[in-house]
Amino acid sequence: MVQITFKQNPVTLPGREVKVGDQAPNFTVLANDLSPVTLENSAGKIRLISVVPSLDTGVCSLQTKRFEQEAASFGDNVEVLTVSADLPFAQRRWVEENGIEGIATVSDHRDLSFGEAYGTTMQELRLLARSIFVIDEDDRVAYVEYVPEGTDHPDYNKAIEAVKALTN
Repeated sequence: MVQITFKQNPVTLPGREVKVGDQAPNFTVLANDLSPVTLENSAGKIRLISVVPSLDTGVCSLQTKRFEQEAASFGDNVEVLTVSADLPFAQRRWVEENGIEGIATVSDHRDLSFGEAYGTTMQELRLLARSIFVIDEDDRVAYVEYVPEGTDHPDYNKAIEAVKALTN
């Protein structure tokens, strides 16, 4: 089990830790229009999945904007998703207010399907732990980062390098 803190307090992440080389677990989350989104929706593509506790916080907002800026350089065979437990309506508002167009924000609020499959649900808070997953075209996990302190930034450069290594 992954050990992390949130605001310096230990939190429990039930579920299994996803590791490089694993078959990527499927999940069902909701798009901003409430339609279901699964890993299978982007089959055959490289996926960068950026996981944040809430888009309405500073680090989460910056993380999402950073990957949105990078998305254009990845090419058409890369899908970038930001997953949080925010309500889809809050995500849609945030996307509109911030002019986000190159990535999708999806909600794990209903079932915590993603959080349970990827071991990112902070049990005490019912939020998702900050993490990054890069999944290749064959649904194999190519990169993983569970950020040790939930209020810190992930290693953007390593995640971006992992995506670019798969696109070459």
